[in-house]
Amino acid sequence: MSKVAVINCTEYEFDKVSMEFKRGISLLGGWQQYIKPGDKVFLKLNLLMKKRPEEAVTTHPVVVEAVTKELLALGARVIIGDSPGGPFTVRALQNIYKATGIQEVAEKTGAELNFNVEGLDVRFPEGKIIKKFHLCKAMVEADKIISISKLKTHQMTKFTGAVKVLFGAIPGLNKAEYHLKMPNINDFSNMLIDLALCVNPVLHIMDGIVGMEGHGPSAGNPRQVGKLFLSTNPFALDWVALHVVGIRPKTIPTVSLAAKRNIYHGPDNGDFIGDKIETINPPFNAPEISGEVKFPLPKFISDYLRPKPMFSPEVCIGCGQCAQHCPPKAIKIRNNFPDLNLQECIRCFCCQELCPHKAVEIKRSFLSKLLSR
Repeated sequence: MSKVAVINCTEYEFDKVSMEFKRGISLLGGWQQYIKPGDKVFLKLNLLMKKRPEEAVTTHPVVVEAVTKELLALGARVIIGDSPGGPFTVRALQNIYKATGIQEVAEKTGAELNFNVEGLDVRFPEGKIIKKFHLCKAMVEADKIISISKLKTHQMTKFTGAVKVLFGAIPGLNKAEYHLKMPNINDFSNMLIDLALCVNPVLHIMDGIVGMEGHGPSAGNPRQVGKLFLSTNPFALDWVALHVVGIRPKTIPTVSLAAKRNIYHGPDNGDFIGDKIETINPPFNAPEISGEVKFPLPKFISDYLRPKPMFSPEVCIGCGQCAQHCPPKAIKIRNNFPDLNLQECIRCFCCQELCPHKAVEIKRSFLSKLLSR
């Protein structure tokens, strides 16, 4: 099933979000298609880092509250959580739940917050790239998983949505191992596809009321989109969300590779249901993906031309988060400032993604832009 419910919703007002969300679920056949009384449901959010809801980095708490109350009314047991960037510890989770407004949702609704920081190996023999994933134990042990992603651009993969958000099913710093093993953007994106198929949420919801464009997923600019998206198919959901924000779906590696793998080739007539689909004007400002220079050049030249992180001396406070989160350990803090070894940099841009002060920019030379077209 590739139906995507597209619902107009322009503000984070609970009654409005709740009403429109119910309309979306109804269009997809109603809750009885997905959840039964007594089910233990893990709500997998995008809680990338400790950011306020209005910064548009994380899933908005009003959307989480609306979904949670619906599930509790059905008689489900609801556990809310994510494995954010950085260490996967109880203290880190406490700080993120509080900052993002998710702790307040739990207090209002009586839902549980996940503090189980264990991981579990899960075999996935059908995977193209990965045959065994190390996943958050709490997600694996749930009866059902529902994903609530955030519509955002992304510095490495250009877009993060229903497929990419499931990278948060991998606990904590284990994510760095996947970056190290798959520095090539196509390998990494094929891994994300494998992961989405392995985790297999029963329902995907995207918070697109306010999205993020530009230097996402954490240093971009909030942008009003005014949509909620719902689907059982994460590839179809990403496709329609990309269409709405004016990004060509086939420029996104997870979309193009899913088509090559005969997983999803794009919408048929009638796949999009609900409100009218229009591309916003102007389209989203989206970064280029971090992939290789496509014009054949010697490696030492192509390495030089690839996009690279640049650290702002005016903004950087030398906190060391970039060095801590760098998978290949290519960053050292010297004299209270990041020192990057470009020979070791794999262009995953975790430094930019997880910088709490927006002190990292991704720079591309003019020649690099020409050769990467």
